[in-house]
Amino acid sequence: MIRKGEIQGSPFVGVYAACNDSIVILPTQVDNSEVFQRTLKVEVYKTLLGGSPLIGSLMVLNSRGAVITNFASEEDVGFLFDKLNILFIEDRINAVGNDILVNDKAAMVHVDFDRDTIKLIEEALEVEVVKGTIGGIKTVGSAAVVTNKGMIVHPQVSDDEIDFLKDLFGVPVYITTANYGSLYLGASVVANSHGAVVGESSTNVEVDRIENALDIIE
Repeated sequence: MIRKGEIQGSPFVGVYAACNDSIVILPTQVDNSEVFQRTLKVEVYKTLLGGSPLIGSLMVLNSRGAVITNFASEEDVGFLFDKLNILFIEDRINAVGNDILVNDKAAMVHVDFDRDTIKLIEEALEVEVVKGTIGGIKTVGSAAVVTNKGMIVHPQVSDDEIDFLKDLFGVPVYITTANYGSLYLGASVVANSHGAVVGESSTNVEVDRIENALDIIE
């Protein structure tokens, strides 16, 4: 299932929400959580991270673990401790949702993460981790979306990059934009293996491309 949506009046839903195939985490003030619950077929949790509603920018998760900004507290994500490995990242790069792209096979991270941080990310998410950029964008989590079924990247990504990403993440890779031409797909889409919520500014053509690319047609 795929639906258009917004969070706190913004079409950049990926900035505010993070999910895996079982749960979605939203800011406390969201009043349309049922859209995410039904579309993604998940359990909904609401919180703030260090007082911030920018959940999608400040954490990332797969089915095994979650990596979270270091200014969040254990109380902010207490509901996760019996579900996932938890890593509060201690690095100068701490907008981890923007800087880490992950599914259950692999992760790509911002090129400026240090070696010790990458090792901790590997342990928490239990996947291979590589440094990289996507179409020249270092904030790989905001530049693309990957699930266990498919991946979308923006039109400035080369054929060689697409081949590398297919091999790394083990899923088909397709080109599209969202939110009426935005290259920042990770900021514009919240997706898992079951569905996707795309920013309400997305065109019908973009919605169709995303639906097909992520293999979420019912």
